[in-house]
Formats: sequence, C-alpha cells, structure tokens
Amino acid sequence: MTVMSGRSRIEWTEVTWNPSTGCDRVSAGCDHCYALTLARRLKGMGSAKYQNDGDPRTSGPGFGVTVHEETLTAPLRWRDPRVVFVNSMSDLFHARVPTEFVTRVFEVMAATPQHTYQVLTKRAMRLRRLASLLQWPENVWMGVSVENLGVAHRVDELRQVPAAVRFLSCEPLLGPLDGLDLDGISWVIVGGESGPGARPMDPAWPARLRDMCRAAGVPFFFKQWGGPTPKAGGRLLDGRTWDEMPSREIHSSARR
Repeated sequence: MTVMSGRSRIEWTEVTWNPSTGCDRVSAGCDHCYALTLARRLKGMGSAKYQNDGDPRTSGPGFGVTVHEETLTAPLRWRDPRVVFVNSMSDLFHARVPTEFVTRVFEVMAATPQHTYQVLTKRAMRLRRLASLLQWPENVWMGVSVENLGVAHRVDELRQVPAAVRFLSCEPLLGPLDGLDLDGISWVIVGGESGPGARPMDPAWPARLRDMCRAAGVPFFFKQWGGPTPKAGGRLLDGRTWDEMPSREIHSSARR
C-alpha cells in the first residue's frame, strides 16, 4: 500500500494522503493493524516520516503520532481530480493530533473541490466534538470503523456530523452487525481481515449486512474475504463483486 500521495491498492479509493502518521490501538479491529506493521518496516528503511516510536503497549516502532507540515499542502498541487483516502497510516481524530492541525487539513480539502476526500476514524467522540469547528464541503466524506456491535456507538456519533456523505468501514468485520441502524448512512464497506493470524469472517455476516443495505437503499462495497494475504479469499460475495459507491443524489440527501 502507498503511504503518501501515491496510487493506492485499496479498491474503494485512488490515492492516499497522510498529513499525519502514527496511531494507538483502541479496539478489537486494531489487533492486527497493517499500518503498525508497515510503519515498523518503513522505520527500518529509514523513511523520515516513520522515525517516532509509539507506546509499545498500544503502538510500536515508527508509529508514534506525528504531524507533517510538509505534506499538508500536497493536494493543492494535484491537477487532476482524485479520490483521496486521508490518513491511511493514522487517525486524523487521534487525541494527539492538534485541533488546529485538523482544522487546517479540512481547510485544504475545502480549497480543493476537484478532489473527493474520504476520512475514516475510530475516534468518533472527538469527531463529533470537533464537528462544529470544521468546514464540511460536499467533497469531504466522513466515516467510522465498525468491526462489531460493541462499537456501534460510533455510528450514532457519526450521525451528528454534517458531512455530505457518512460511511461505515466494517473491516475487519469481526462479528455480525444484525440490527445496525443505517439511518443517515450513505455507504457501507465490508471486508475480512488479512495477514498472519487473520481472524476468519463468517460468510453470513457480510451477506446479512449486504441485505440490510439493499433494504435501506445504501450502497454496499465488498472489499475482500481476507486470509493470509488481502487477495487470498477473493472479492466475490454470492457469485459477484459489489462495488457500489455513493451517488450525487445521496450527497444531497445525506445531511437530513
């Protein structure tokens, strides 16, 4: 996976932009964090952005939370429109990312309406608390990670944010999400865990979530089954791929 303004291997985006790097594990979905492993490798390679170590109890080598002023303005120089995943190697709403820096990231996104930005967090409470301080242009999609029903409260926090598109990343999906309230949600991404020790995903879990999305009229994107590698299990669910994305019509109605 690319880690800085480069082409991404993530199926639902085009490029990644990391104005901050580093994070700490906060829930079960973080147990096998790919970014933590990658940061350790990048530190060993001498990458300047990954030289700060995090707390070994919750983070690791090269994965200490760090903001990067030199990366902040990168999107201002991109000419062609892009779909941009913000902070694939961090969480923008981590407590150690200064509020002033979060505000500046949103100002850059607002100043570049030709791009579509996808921001994803597990810190839904801080997201909700900062929401009134931030600009929310149509090109900023805001999402939360929901790996099981134990963190479904993140969806309630997200519903209070005035983003044009609110989305859920249910990856890795670690349990059924039956009964999850999709009101005010514009998109759902689902995927199984990958890498050494990957926890298996019951085939019924994504299938039922897909059916919930179809009933609610919410676009559904099935990223992968997971396994030893991201591609090991393929992407077919009930014999087909599911690559649905939010539409312009959803953008205008999601704020309700």
